[in-house]
Parts: sequence; structure tokens; C-alpha cells
Amino acid sequence: MTRLLSAEEIAALVTGTLTRCRTSRENADAVARALVGAELAGQAGHGLRRMPSYCAQALSGKVDGMAVPRSEQTRPAALLVDAAHGFAYPALELALAWLPASARQNGIAIAGIHRSHHCGVAGLVVEQLARDGLIGLLFANAPGAMAPWGGKRALFGTDPIAFAAPLEGADPVVVDISLSKVARGKIMAAKQQGKDIPEGWALDTDGNPTTSAEEALKGTMVPMGDAKGTALAIMVELLCAGLTGANYGYEATSFFDGEGAAPGTGQLIIAIDPAAFGNGAMNRFAVLAEAIEGMDGARLPGRRRQSLKAKLLSEGVPCDEALLREIEALGR
Repeated sequence: MTRLLSAEEIAALVTGTLTRCRTSRENADAVARALVGAELAGQAGHGLRRMPSYCAQALSGKVDGMAVPRSEQTRPAALLVDAAHGFAYPALELALAWLPASARQNGIAIAGIHRSHHCGVAGLVVEQLARDGLIGLLFANAPGAMAPWGGKRALFGTDPIAFAAPLEGADPVVVDISLSKVARGKIMAAKQQGKDIPEGWALDTDGNPTTSAEEALKGTMVPMGDAKGTALAIMVELLCAGLTGANYGYEATSFFDGEGAAPGTGQLIIAIDPAAFGNGAMNRFAVLAEAIEGMDGARLPGRRRQSLKAKLLSEGVPCDEALLREIEALGR
């Protein structure tokens, strides 16, 4: 059974629950904004379904719910953010507050985040930059879940890559991909619901295909594009962990439980001013967007999510009743 909740009700539920679970109001509000965004994007695996694990980690100290992210401008257009082993969202918001002015001044700006955590729906971060008139790129790593092509040990996370570009008078183009065939959060959600997963999503600990969500979480994810996916994962790990001083995927502990040390993962965000090479970029963006949208059966990346958001804001978000009861009991 499901219950319809408004965005405001979801935010209140997240904030109230996290503040019972050793998290400051400021940090809980940042998490709430991110989880509401995930639910409105139709990405339930990055939404309320994260609350049991988030709360377990805050209560155990694996995530410091009271952490205050700090930043250091290391170059005119470079910012290093220390998430201080807290939730990623306050650190991401700190970076997003700094990036636009620096990008407009320098043409491009970069923010690296370390000692971080799960960054949620990567597309939401870059979409915010695009709505501010900038091009946005985000790279994030996650605890080890994919093996190098031909190997069996999970060295890389599912490592999302996101890109957004502004369009004059229209919603941005938003590309958001996981480097595994599916996001690992979908497997977590299947486990919570007691459902099997389709074959081809994941491998068990022996490297064999599995439809068991539980065995998949113990094993490895199948990379998007086979060897090409793991090559891109190497790139992401070097950019957001090697470059920023964060943990590589194989060094990070799980995002899904309260056991062990802090994950200490990283993110890298790049903001580009479209006017950096003159004032014609926005017109050129529109040319390609119109060519895509003018083709029967084609649509711009991000449009489905943007349409769904409008529908859910109007009608409410269907939330699993059993999950809501579990969340409402957390920290009591």
C-alpha cells in the first residue's frame, strides 16, 4: 500500500527523523532537500529509501550528523571542500553557493569535495547550475561495487556522471548516468521490497549472474558498456578521489549500513560560463535541442524527469506505507 505525501510533508518527515538521530537541523534540512528532489525525480532508491541507512549511520557515528563542512579556495577558480565525514549534501550546497560567481569571473570553476558521503541524484546538482545559466558537470565515486573488466574484486563504485546545459526559455538538458547498468540503489530498493532483480544487472560473489538482490549486494555490479564502463570508472575515481584526496571506491565503507569507519568518498563539480568563448553558445545549444525535439520519438535528456516532477508536485508522491512506518519509528 502507498500513501500520497506532498514535498513539504516528505521534507518534514526527513528533517524530524534525522534530528532525532544525532543530526543538526541545518544538516537535516540539506538532506531533506536532496531526498525530496530524488522523490520528485522518480529516483526512489536515492530518496526516502535511504533514510533507514542514513539514520543508522548517524546514530552509530559512521556519519557525523553534526559536521560543518569547510572550504578553502586553493586557486582563483578552485575550491576544496571538506565534508568532515558528514552527509554530502551540506558540502555540495557549500560548493554550489561558491561556483557560479567564480565561473562567471574566470570562465570555469571547479570544486572538489573529500571526506564525503552518498551524493544522491547527481543530475539535481548540475541542473541547479544550469538553471543559474551555467554548464555543470559532476563526478562522484561510491563504495566498491564494480570490478575492473576481467577481474572479480570490486575496486570502483557505480560512480555517477552528470552534465547539464542551460536552454533559453526552457528547462535545461540534463544527462545523469551511473557507470553500472543500473544504479545500486535500485538493488537496495528491491531487497527492501523482497523482490528479485532482472538478470544482467549484477553478479554474485563468484562472478555469476544473479537475480537475487541480496546476493547482488554482496557481489558486483555489471558495468554499463562492459569494458567501456570500467574505463570510465577509472576516470571518475581519479578525478573525484585521486584529485581531491578522498577514498577510492575499494577503500570506502558501505553507504547502506551503520558499521565501520566513515566512507570518505569524493565528488568533483565543474561549472562553465557559456559566454566563456563569446556569446553564441546559448544559440548553438538551442539549435541541437530543437533538432532533437523536432524528431518523432526523440526527447532531450531530463525531460521525463522534469515532467514527472510537475505531476508529483501537483498530485503528491506515492510512498510505501511500510517504509513510512519504519521511518517514523527511527530514533524513538
